[in-house]
Amino acid sequence: QVQLVESGGGLVQPGGSLRLSCAASGIIFHIYTMGWYRQAPGKQRELVARITSGGDTKYADSVKGRFTISRDNAKNTVYLQMNSLIPDDTAVYYCNANFGTGYWGQGTQVTVSS
Repeated sequence: QVQLVESGGGLVQPGGSLRLSCAASGIIFHIYTMGWYRQAPGKQRELVARITSGGDTKYADSVKGRFTISRDNAKNTVYLQMNSLIPDDTAVYYCNANFGTGYWGQGTQVTVSS
């Protein structure tokens, strides 16, 4: 049974930082492309960042220079370090694992507000 469990969301002031984690089980983690997506109220789910099995990364233009995705294959975990957060980053953040078939986590809420 595949499980992706996100953690690390919460309420943060503009300019603050959060680190999201996604712990995976039930998959051969190191071969999967791992991604973070987000969905704000009334908007479509969008890609935030992804990292391939080889470590290549891709970011949405809106987060370049502020967010960093990384993975620890020994811990079956992918991270999203989010710095210089702005209110537009407010959304539910979802972890995704993709190797042909895709799997999703349950999501974690990130709220950026003063």
